[in-house]
Amino acid sequence: MTADLANTLYLDLEWGRVTIELRPDLAPGHCARIRELAGEGFYDGIVFHRVIDGFMAQTGDPTGTGMGGSTKGNLRAEFSKAPFDRGVVGAARAQNPNSADSQFFIMLDDGHFLNGQYTVWGKVVDGMDHVDRIAKGEPPKKPDKIVKMSLAEAT
Repeated sequence: MTADLANTLYLDLEWGRVTIELRPDLAPGHCARIRELAGEGFYDGIVFHRVIDGFMAQTGDPTGTGMGGSTKGNLRAEFSKAPFDRGVVGAARAQNPNSADSQFFIMLDDGHFLNGQYTVWGKVVDGMDHVDRIAKGEPPKKPDKIVKMSLAEAT
């Protein structure tokens, strides 16, 4: 588990806590946005609207459709050489590389075909077993939700 509370997020699911280490060294703009939204309680109650077994679990859209986001606007891409391994957290976006906002995904397995095409902004450092339990589907029949997402330094 990471000791840097300023760069640690807690993502609470119904059955347990997922600890995510932010990577501002890779994506300072995206990390700042996630910290801001989490601090405002934006993610609390939002469902995982797209969960593909063996690939990833996506959330962060308040409409639950995959078409929405925050009112803060798009972020510029911050692509890096960091690989999309299991547990990596990346910024979801539309076709435009500079269209990420509040949506993100957690890799359920390695997905190196995404390398260099999406922004890596974090990594699950504890609780990946909880992520594996998220209901699968596009969308899931009974989607699971983020109970609360908070900054470790604020708890």
